[in-house]
Amino acid sequence: MSALRSGRNRAGGTRSGLFGFSYSAEGYVLPRLLRRPARLFARLTEGDITPPRYSATIMTAAFFAATGLYGAYMGGHMPELVQSVTARTGFAVDQMRVTGHRETSEIDILERLELDGWTSLIGFDAEAARARVASLPWVEVASVRKVYPNALEVQIEERKPFAIWQHGRELAVVEASGRVIAPFNGGRHMALPLVIGQGAAEAGQEFVKKVKAYPELAARVKGYIRVAERRWDLRLENGVTVKLPEHGEDEAINELLAMDRDNALLSRDIAAVDLRLSDRVVVQLTPEAAERRAEAVAAMTKGRKARSEKRI
Repeated sequence: MSALRSGRNRAGGTRSGLFGFSYSAEGYVLPRLLRRPARLFARLTEGDITPPRYSATIMTAAFFAATGLYGAYMGGHMPELVQSVTARTGFAVDQMRVTGHRETSEIDILERLELDGWTSLIGFDAEAARARVASLPWVEVASVRKVYPNALEVQIEERKPFAIWQHGRELAVVEASGRVIAPFNGGRHMALPLVIGQGAAEAGQEFVKKVKAYPELAARVKGYIRVAERRWDLRLENGVTVKLPEHGEDEAINELLAMDRDNALLSRDIAAVDLRLSDRVVVQLTPEAAERRAEAVAAMTKGRKARSEKRI
């Protein structure tokens, strides 16, 4: 403790003021808030208080510390300073729990969190981290929660894949709205419907749902092709293309299935079935089938000619 000496002067026993000014009503009167600091300063200058040992060193260290803090604040380095100090006092993030991810890897999530091993939970910006995690391709909604003293909880909801969209040579997984989620890389998405062409991703949901109402046809469909953003073709697993009209798709599909039940049309050696005209069905043969048919017609014509000549 500081040693106190008598605060009375030799002249009349009254305490002197700061630099000789009096605190009484006869002299200069300081504001109330400044009187106590002024008295303490006056005692220091007049020798009434003896500073403790090493006080100068302590005050110098405190001055430099305050200067350093002020410099860090003015230079914008205060967050880094807080991170560094608090991380080494037990608040460094060393646990992370992730839920809701299926397509998104934990490594990608960890990269978005930007943890460096000494990240303090106190100075960690959870909202900024949430925004970075939400920017991942498969993530639709994300939340990041701090659990003191040293853990983070990340919960995400992923987008729901609807189909594989082929545009040119590119393949991408899309949502039902047509929004591209990510490039197609195979795996579990192989079972998704394949929609092809400009506008197929946006219009595909309604049409695929319509075709699925006919299970005997939907089971054979390999791809849904959007033509001129107006109508659809169906590519079947055996290579047959079914050309549907722009309007009246249900009637055309019912007619197609009726012909298939009666004549096994879709199992024949044909290349396409054109249902775009309401009054007729046009069947296109494969090149091989067309060649065989031409040969059969030629043979039939030759046989008829021979029989005709024989009768003559």
